[in-house]
Amino acid sequence: MQSVATDTPAASSNRQGAPAFGVVLVFEDFNTGKRAKRAYDFLAASLTQEWQVISQMWKFEVLSIPELREMAAKDAAMANLIIVSSRGDRELPAHVKDWIEMWLGYRGDAVELVALFDSPPEQAEHAQATQTYLEGVAKRGQMEFFTWPEVALGEQSGRRSLVPGHRSEMPGGLLLPPVVVAPPEAGFSHWSING
Repeated sequence: MQSVATDTPAASSNRQGAPAFGVVLVFEDFNTGKRAKRAYDFLAASLTQEWQVISQMWKFEVLSIPELREMAAKDAAMANLIIVSSRGDRELPAHVKDWIEMWLGYRGDAVELVALFDSPPEQAEHAQATQTYLEGVAKRGQMEFFTWPEVALGEQSGRRSLVPGHRSEMPGGLLLPPVVVAPPEAGFSHWSING
């Protein structure tokens, strides 16, 4: 079974000539999928005035199938924003890392990579390893990297937790809308596009 969904908000489908904003959400399980979808829904609702927002969702488990991993890699290569949502209680599976390396090799349009974690503090070392790996991926792919919540083990890092007001330039001179972020104590309903 192919756990893939495409979602185009109704409001954005009526936007003739609006630039497309592609989002790929990759999630570990039902709860992390809900978390990624909530983040996407908020982002899409905030962007539909200026952008035609389109998404694909892929479950970690599905990425273990080579043919589907290839399809998901092509989706990610065409996306502007990639969200990886995991529990953070263990490192990313090898097949998920294979998918990441595959889309990174395609040199796509992604300009921002977001990591969402849902791990208890006593298991932060695994989330930290995933965060460090994804930050390295973003550097190699010349993408901005954001994480929520930021995972730090005893020291302040230089990583940016999703910063309001940030704008990235896309190919062709279009400005990518800023990724939204909530402080650790806030939920997605408190996120803000423009600060």
